[in-house]
Amino acid sequence: MVIFGIVLFVAAGVGFYFMRRARDQLHAMIGAETLPVNELEVLRRASDEVGARGGFRKQCEVVGAAHPRPEGVLVSELSKTECVWFRYVVKRRFERVSYRDGRRHTERRTETVSQHTSWEGYALRDDQGVLIGVDPNGTAPDRPEQVVKRFEPYNPQGPVVFGLQLPNIFDSSGTIGYEYEEWVIRPGRRLYILGEVHDKIGPLVIGKPERDGHFIVSTRTEQEVRDSRRTQHRWLSIGVPVATLAGIVLVVLGIVL
Repeated sequence: MVIFGIVLFVAAGVGFYFMRRARDQLHAMIGAETLPVNELEVLRRASDEVGARGGFRKQCEVVGAAHPRPEGVLVSELSKTECVWFRYVVKRRFERVSYRDGRRHTERRTETVSQHTSWEGYALRDDQGVLIGVDPNGTAPDRPEQVVKRFEPYNPQGPVVFGLQLPNIFDSSGTIGYEYEEWVIRPGRRLYILGEVHDKIGPLVIGKPERDGHFIVSTRTEQEVRDSRRTQHRWLSIGVPVATLAGIVLVVLGIVL
């Protein structure tokens, strides 16, 4: 019982972290202005006039359509989809055999064998048609489009004898197969972005704040993102105290009994 109690304590701690994160992101969205790029350019010029060229910083929200970088679109690795951002994960499903108490035990497990998130910047065209750079900084966006989700069974090739393909009896990897998943953001996809606008490289770019602040890139609207954070916070605010109380009860009972 003590072990289960400790597990519940750990779960409550993780839940508390995500509860605070959801609350902080919600407050950041409520407090941030949604600004057109033209207005950000006006603010940047005012910053330049007081001698702060390259030092402009403004935490805000921008909304518009994803636009490729000057070098052109990216092409995703698995599906070869033209996009401005992509991420893929390849996982291996396998069986692990162990012997305990004179018995053979088989466990099915999964391990990640390959994954990649694109770091290349792209742009966002706002509703007035003005572009602003986007620095993804390796951050996975909220609700990107999933273009690949498949499982391929592992079929090792054995030797060919008298024209017949025989199984590879020497393959002891235990591999069952491979899972492939890939997500993309296509050009033209409408995005909501909360972050920090800066002019460190010259043109305006929105990205992850240098210090305190949140960075959200979502294919959903601001209202949809807010609603999801409220729901997450609500459920966690119930689950965290329950898990904590249950953990205390199990630890006490485990010690007493």
